[in-house]
Amino acid sequence: MRAVRLEAVGQLFARDIEKPSPGPGQMLVRVEACGICGTDRHLYLGEFPAAPPVTLGHEFSGIVAEIDEGVTDFRVGMRVTGDPNIACGRCSQCRRGRVNLCEKLQAIGIHRDGGFAEYVLLAQSQAVELPLDLDPLHGAFCEPLACCLHGVDLAEIKTGDSVVVLGGGVIGLLVVQLARLAGASRVVLVTRHPEKRALAERLGATATLDPTGRDPIAAINGTSGLLPGGADVIIECAGVRETVEQSVRMARTGGTVVILGVMPQGTKIEIEPFDILFRELRIIGSFVNPFTHARAADLIASGAIKVAPLISRTISLDEAPDAIGRPARSGEIRVLVLP
Repeated sequence: MRAVRLEAVGQLFARDIEKPSPGPGQMLVRVEACGICGTDRHLYLGEFPAAPPVTLGHEFSGIVAEIDEGVTDFRVGMRVTGDPNIACGRCSQCRRGRVNLCEKLQAIGIHRDGGFAEYVLLAQSQAVELPLDLDPLHGAFCEPLACCLHGVDLAEIKTGDSVVVLGGGVIGLLVVQLARLAGASRVVLVTRHPEKRALAERLGATATLDPTGRDPIAAINGTSGLLPGGADVIIECAGVRETVEQSVRMARTGGTVVILGVMPQGTKIEIEPFDILFRELRIIGSFVNPFTHARAADLIASGAIKVAPLISRTISLDEAPDAIGRPARSGEIRVLVLP
């Protein structure tokens, strides 16, 4: 079968490899779509730890093609999405129910062969069923939406809260929708891309802000800003040092900041502990998707979260190495690989 293999940092190729066979409790899934995530670029550049040689791709869905013994909840022909994050179930974090912080956490598409391939192995414990009448491209959004759900859960948005979302990529645009579903009365998306601002307003943002050519902090929480005094919740989705630093200063006194964007390992930011202390800010990191994948699948299957407008283009497996190895095109939201 054809697969996109990370062989070492900076070495990513489409190759012919042996088609895998399912073992006990596993299914072989024919991949219908797999999204290119910013993490894939971090893996390619060596900015995020991986285990090459490995087939990349952790945002996938497809059709069950084969099952082995021990698979009781799925059958051939079902459409499924895969939760890529595999916890050991035995370490101290797992015993506390914090499976996303598992001391031995592994991920499909990072440590184990993933979805940039014609087929991927998936344990039934990591699978969630999707309707057969769902657009096959939409299932590839379950994993990023599951990560966004965890971040919004941690934010504890209350009915009537104000929320600022920094970053207009797929994560930011999903968070805008989740924030409105959670009851936020005002949701402001900040991005320099005009087409993403327009899309955010169609998806539920009550306002958008172009941070170029003006002070975005004053534009949010200044006396004549969009949210004088600051927002109840800031969710940083860009994974950029500048926006992480801005997020703390955009929050109201007593507000919450959630860091959802992924920055390269080793990146440092400047913060003022005095400000955090005396304004009693709550700053939270949000990592992957503990127990949220099935909820994400339900939200997409029901149409409560709109993902079709987030698809910028589709490409083949042979085109994927170049797309991953280059910076995203201006205005691009999500590129899907169709094996």
